[in-house]
Amino acid sequence: MDIKRFKELPLMGIVRGVDIGDIGALIESVIKAGLKTIEITMNTPCAAGIISEAVNIAGGRIDVGAGTVLSRADLEGALTAGAGFIVMPTLIENVMNYCVRNDIPVFPGALTPQEVFNAWDKGATMVKVFPSGVFGPKYIKELKGPFDKVKLMAVGGVRCENIGEYFSCGADAVAFGGSVFSKEWLRKKDFASIGRLVREYVEAVKVAVQ
Repeated sequence: MDIKRFKELPLMGIVRGVDIGDIGALIESVIKAGLKTIEITMNTPCAAGIISEAVNIAGGRIDVGAGTVLSRADLEGALTAGAGFIVMPTLIENVMNYCVRNDIPVFPGALTPQEVFNAWDKGATMVKVFPSGVFGPKYIKELKGPFDKVKLMAVGGVRCENIGEYFSCGADAVAFGGSVFSKEWLRKKDFASIGRLVREYVEAVKVAVQ
């Protein structure tokens, strides 16, 4: 994962439930829309194969990682497939420790102040505040009081209309998932609609971080 590129456009797309036959069209659509970072969740059927296909198609134009990594088995499958970074919904220590030892960018999930501290203390590249939508952007601001040095990525409840508020409240990155990669659009193979909405998120982030 190109961390410098991610910091320049701190926006991550989360894909769950895509068919392996559709990943090529999806990747091309989001690349065209300007997205630079995407994760494919490991609870997607054939996730490792989809990640491998996405990495090959992307050819370095977009960073492809694995999300919902819940075990060392998930981690090994993801890395073998070529995932460039790892995202978890919580802190899973054996996954975390392996990533830190091997310089693999890792985004563990946390919600409470104690969980945020623990994740950062263990060596997180950035702490995924999840589900951030339950508390909203102001929760990020409260966390940044004592944890001003901790890098936080808001996940859950992020929309185009609140992206600016998340960043103004101290978020270092944001992520989106089902609101864009909806089951309906994926089922209909409506990659044009997905691409249009991805571009809106990309532009909103650019405005927020300029």
